[in-house]
Amino acid sequence: MSTDLMTRRTDRGAMRAEVAESWQRSAAAGVTSDAPEAPVTIEESDLRSLREAHPLARVFPLLDDVLGQAVRDCDAVMAIGDAAGQLLWVCGAPSTLRKAEAIGFVEGSNWDERVAGTNAPGLALATGRSATITRAEHFRASVQPWSCAATPIHDPATSELLGVLDVTGGDQVVVPQTLAMVRAAARMAEAELARDQLSTRRATPRTSGIGMVLESLGRSEALLTVDDGRGRLSTLRLSPRHSELAMLLASAPAGLTGDELAVLLYEDDGGSSTLRAELNRLRGLLGEELLASRPYRFTAARCGPTGARSCLGRRHPASYDCGRAWSPRFATPCSAAARPI
Repeated sequence: MSTDLMTRRTDRGAMRAEVAESWQRSAAAGVTSDAPEAPVTIEESDLRSLREAHPLARVFPLLDDVLGQAVRDCDAVMAIGDAAGQLLWVCGAPSTLRKAEAIGFVEGSNWDERVAGTNAPGLALATGRSATITRAEHFRASVQPWSCAATPIHDPATSELLGVLDVTGGDQVVVPQTLAMVRAAARMAEAELARDQLSTRRATPRTSGIGMVLESLGRSEALLTVDDGRGRLSTLRLSPRHSELAMLLASAPAGLTGDELAVLLYEDDGGSSTLRAELNRLRGLLGEELLASRPYRFTAARCGPTGARSCLGRRHPASYDCGRAWSPRFATPCSAAARPI
């Protein structure tokens, strides 16, 4: 790609390094900046069978529930693609989907950056990391009115790349909370896949290592039972706030960052310091050998969030404000104490 093209297309400011590298890959693959649409690589007749066979079909209803409805209310689009960049599901309001069709953002289209140019889903798949692409950072001119945020989804057992989750829309997408929202939804999907995998291994006895069971269904104060691996059990009754933290962490085997937890727990942006204090108290109760950081995660060999899915689904309806990203919010009052049973 010529330096003149990069200069002409980024006259509003310096191009980020990862975006410049993506532009180089796009140009080297033969993508033209004036191509109006992304190519369709899955025929409509094949789409249904490919969806049904894909591992993410198991978690599509969850993602549509926690994220799809939110983007419909905000004139944005949610897309789930496979590891090759092919979009298997594209959800949004009918009027927004019609606009997205103009750039080829449709089910069956391929948004690998080598065929569609620089975009967030393609960049996330190319780098294996979450990505945002805003307006003029897109390689193709037709996509530049849009902005997008995407993150990869991995198999929780093997770390194999399964696909990508993306939110695409207008300027309302260009807020820091949007990527945290997308990442949190992807972690929930990975947790759902992990629960499915765990259920197939539940009959296999555990012979060593620390284990834990979290009982939360129908309770405001969850019960956390820890097996030290030598047959000794101890049970704690967690405070409401610590119960919320424990349920989220138990549902995300790969862990959650402080920012992701803050998005899930607090309505406003002022909860970070409170969250750090609560996490420090929880680590003090459980010990660093059970609750690790960077990201925050349980380290038990087996972690069973008994009833966590049902309780979480009942207590945090998804909401989305076009000036703010979605966050499930808990209304349970906070208490720092945990009591042994």
